[in-house]
Amino acid sequence: MTAFIGYVLPWGQMSFWGATVITSLASAIPVVGDTIVTWLWGGFSVDDATLNHSFSLHHLLLFILVGVSLLHLAALHQYGSNNPLGVHSEMDKIASYPYFYVKDLVGWVAFAIFFSIWIFYAPNVLGHPDNYIPANLMSTPPHIVPE
Repeated sequence: MTAFIGYVLPWGQMSFWGATVITSLASAIPVVGDTIVTWLWGGFSVDDATLNHSFSLHHLLLFILVGVSLLHLAALHQYGSNNPLGVHSEMDKIASYPYFYVKDLVGWVAFAIFFSIWIFYAPNVLGHPDNYIPANLMSTPPHIVPE
């Protein structure tokens, strides 16, 4: 969900038509579908209000995910983890620090380095060329055709 909303944010042709198609799927819900679509769009078509909704929801979901992750860590710290075998032996336990902390730190640093190189030196590698065309309701990209 967060990834799709992030895809809408550049507001290019592909983003615009992706938002149109995906939000229109809600219209298949009986009775309330059209109302949901109108609410998602912020009007009667995909427009600037849709972009504002997407921007707000994209950032709100980030904080919700961080909050749920922190609640999960707090619960794990408070109650401990569960053993799927049901054996509660002190001998089978591994200390979280330093083993898991160091493992996670190495993973996060490797991810940050890889992601930073990708973002700063090759930001457009996976971008679609049609997404650099400003969003236009009156024209669809030529390769998008009905099946």
